[in-house]
Amino acid sequence: MRRILSVPLLAAAIALPSPAFSQSLRHSNTRSNVPESIRTQTADQQVLQVLNRLAFGPRPGEVAAVRKIGVDAWIDQQLHPERIDDAQMDQLLTSAYPLLTQDQSKLAADYTAAQRELRQVKRADAADSANGAAVKPRIPPELKEAQRERGQLGAELASARVARAVGSNRQLLEVMTDFWENHFNVYARKNAVEAYYLADYDRTIREHALGKFRDLLGAVAHSPAMLVYLDNALSRANPGEPTLAPARGRGAGLAAFGPNGPTEQDVDNVIARRHLDATQAMALRQRFAQFQANRKKQGAKKSGGLNENYGRELMELHTLGVDGGYTQKDVIEVARALTGWTVRPPAQGGGFVFRPEWHDAGEKVILGQKFPAGHGEDEGERVLDIIARSPATAHFISRELCERFVSDSPSTALVDRAAQTFLRTDGDMREVLRTIVTSPEFFSAQAYHSKVKSPFEVVVSAARALGAEPDTTARTAFAVSYLGEPLFGHEAPNGWPETGESWMNTGGILNRINFGMAVAANRLPGATIMGVPGADTLQGKARVAQVDGVVAAILGGAASPDTRRILESGEHPLAAAARQSASSATVDANGGMRDDSAGDAAMAVARVKANNKQGGLLGARAAGRNAIVGAVPQLDGFAQVVGLALGSPEFQRR
Repeated sequence: MRRILSVPLLAAAIALPSPAFSQSLRHSNTRSNVPESIRTQTADQQVLQVLNRLAFGPRPGEVAAVRKIGVDAWIDQQLHPERIDDAQMDQLLTSAYPLLTQDQSKLAADYTAAQRELRQVKRADAADSANGAAVKPRIPPELKEAQRERGQLGAELASARVARAVGSNRQLLEVMTDFWENHFNVYARKNAVEAYYLADYDRTIREHALGKFRDLLGAVAHSPAMLVYLDNALSRANPGEPTLAPARGRGAGLAAFGPNGPTEQDVDNVIARRHLDATQAMALRQRFAQFQANRKKQGAKKSGGLNENYGRELMELHTLGVDGGYTQKDVIEVARALTGWTVRPPAQGGGFVFRPEWHDAGEKVILGQKFPAGHGEDEGERVLDIIARSPATAHFISRELCERFVSDSPSTALVDRAAQTFLRTDGDMREVLRTIVTSPEFFSAQAYHSKVKSPFEVVVSAARALGAEPDTTARTAFAVSYLGEPLFGHEAPNGWPETGESWMNTGGILNRINFGMAVAANRLPGATIMGVPGADTLQGKARVAQVDGVVAAILGGAASPDTRRILESGEHPLAAAARQSASSATVDANGGMRDDSAGDAAMAVARVKANNKQGGLLGARAAGRNAIVGAVPQLDGFAQVVGLALGSPEFQRR
């Protein structure tokens, strides 16, 4: 009897390396004592290792190209993206994504102006309706155009990110951009204009991805996308705290307390200090009473106050780490230091602005260091200086990079070496990364094929494996959402997981198998199975020869016995189990059986809607129209072998 993998075993097979490395993996989480000059991967494995870790998988011909120039020379080349010609990708981006090249602040201003007009129309309609007139809902044409552009911008942003990953020659830069955009996560649906901020944010991350960490941290801290997402754009000094508001002439005592205003005792102090007469004192108290009335009318939300969200995530997720040695008091003090770091309204041009009248100018103590009273924007810069160069930050960032590039459980020795490089080079990410990706741990047998691909990596690597041209529609970006990782769609600030166990459940594995079959059915734009090296010849060969050719072309020449049996038989145990389960569940109202493909399509649309509720940049309706998987195709012959290979454990790992 032919043995096939059970569902639990299949999940384990994808989550862990192939059987050839099982003995080594028993020790993969132990501390490494291997000398730095030793690499235990074979020469061919080293080529695939760099193409799968420092790029989004090999395109046809790239294995031979890397082998020709040498692994170490290729690594050095990728560490200097400015030296790599990427003119073709630049030209594609300029021609295919017109909104991304426009002034995002102007687009946001146009959108908010259209929203204001809509509110005015609604008020007018409401008044007419109250007077008994029959009112048909109206949407101003300017708003329709602004809404259309906003949807197009989101689609362009998602599509361009995938297109770069598929087609850019600067592959390591794109991998690091993906890493940092996950590390400094921003949620696309924070508010109506966040998509406009994200276009500039993506550009900012890419510009600093291989530079100094302090520069990257500062760019993120000044970005409207982050300031709005983590609410620092609303953070102001608490009532009663001194601010840097300028005095505006005689009797301007109230303004000196900033937007949070004075207390009654503050007013008495101003009267006494300035020796105001009875008439002047009465006038000041009247202004104070009016201020209180206005503040009550506007509500607490309008009056503002200290917001700790960004201060907390800045230390916990962006720099020091949860065990970085700070306290809740430090969180509050950092938040106070960052008050006034905000964003201009779109109608005023957008962009970062420091508002001194919002800034808490009182004395602070942060991480044991005293911050004297009376300072302004420089306090936030000093905070960034301190935490960016902290040994805790060096260790935290180094560990995250080691998890991304080497292992879900990297050795302490490797993390320590990377952290030492971080501190020695003032956070030069190019050199930190060089330490990691030239290490014996990176080139160890334990590390080879030990990382599970994220949905983004699965989709992009499949396109690259078939030599696909970058897709300038949103359909390939939607496929990432289908697999569970909508772009800019993670609501919590911790970003999408970097470790394999988070992606490996039965539903997630089945989606990946179905995606592989859809790609083999030529549903992925720009990709065709004829892009598989040797496809012309393999199509006419016997099944075993086809399997051998696909394993060599797509799976790096290695497949477990279980994977070979699946490729040769044409039957995947998990897909078969899912069909059987769906058949028993899809009963129509008359007791008859529904077509399985219809059930698959319904489940796909449901997944689309669920993923987009998480905040992906593609709307649920548009994503449903552009579904790549839909009804799972029933393939045979060479196409079936390719589809099963793309869904195999070997392809799902890097």
